[in-house]
Amino acid sequence: MATGSRTPATALPPPLRAVRAAAPAAVVALGVFAAVRGAGVLVLACGSWWAGRDPLRVLGHSWDSDWYLGIAARGYGRTVMTPEALTGTGPVQSDSAFFPLYPLLMRVVSAVLPGGPAPAGVLIAWVSAGVAAVGVYRVGERVLGPRAGLLLVGLWAALPHAVVLTLAYTEALLAALAAWALYALLRGRLLWAAGLAVLAGLTRPTGIAVAAAVCAVAVHALVARGARAPGVWAAALLAPAGWTAYVLAVGIRARDPLGGYFAVQERWGSRFDFGVGALRTAEGVLTGGHVPLATTVTVVLLAAAGLLAALLALDRTPLPLLAYTGILLLMTFGGAGFFESKPRFLLPAFPLLLPLAAVMARARPRTAVVVTAALAGLSYGYGLYLLLVARVPL
Repeated sequence: MATGSRTPATALPPPLRAVRAAAPAAVVALGVFAAVRGAGVLVLACGSWWAGRDPLRVLGHSWDSDWYLGIAARGYGRTVMTPEALTGTGPVQSDSAFFPLYPLLMRVVSAVLPGGPAPAGVLIAWVSAGVAAVGVYRVGERVLGPRAGLLLVGLWAALPHAVVLTLAYTEALLAALAAWALYALLRGRLLWAAGLAVLAGLTRPTGIAVAAAVCAVAVHALVARGARAPGVWAAALLAPAGWTAYVLAVGIRARDPLGGYFAVQERWGSRFDFGVGALRTAEGVLTGGHVPLATTVTVVLLAAAGLLAALLALDRTPLPLLAYTGILLLMTFGGAGFFESKPRFLLPAFPLLLPLAAVMARARPRTAVVVTAALAGLSYGYGLYLLLVARVPL
């Protein structure tokens, strides 16, 4: 190809043609996200300096970030025995609970760029968040139109726990993989979506929700077309492979292939109890018990998520978005332990915001901007509280 020539759009693969056609709108969506979250990072940096803490350490070493840093630097094999564990009443924390894709990326990036795993982890999170923002826009645009797509990005960036998207955590990476997998499903690209589902399944436990969306679409296609769809079968079998492979690998190391990983999670204090623990905590808040602010906010946010889920189900939402969001909600509501972390677990569940984006798209532009700015301001303040004041795990 001669220097300066351009590849014809029709010669590009379908995903690249879609990205190229969406470039101007994608830039705007990325700008909206960068404006909201960039201001949040600035607020967090100022708050950290005021509190006498290093902003980079706050971004790269908060709570679970240290576990990912340890895996990136030394591999798996770390176990922490809490004092309560010695008496049989506390958790035994093993790094096997953490999925491998993010620390692997940290190791690769830190081998190329200076600074070590912590800056690499923050950089990966920031890039992933930007990629996710563009994917969130594309999903919103396809379902509700361009204006609602931009508002969806703004709302997602202004969520109370959105500060996590700029930390060395996995939510931004999962959101990026999920958003583009869902967009591929909306475009009928099952194999592309299945490939992204494999990576999502290697990112964190809730990554299985992406595979669930792929499988739901595959089952629907098989019912509609019958068995004469080899690509559909391949997508359905491929999608859960990443999640299944890691769960089995942990189980094999523990000499319990099917139950080993879940035993690791249970020793952390995390198990599936169908929401009994969450309801008890919510009852304590509602009956006026003395609980931290983060616990009260979590109850409010979970109630809001339930309401938005009902609106989403009633609004003829496309099947892949319903399946993905439904599994995320099931795992978040039904899991016991780490109650205050549940809103963080729901950060990748951006389809929940579609009903709000639809309402705001019908409002005056000034009203939409004011609402988004107000939510962003609350998000900045709450992010400071979570990282610099609260004593509950994020």
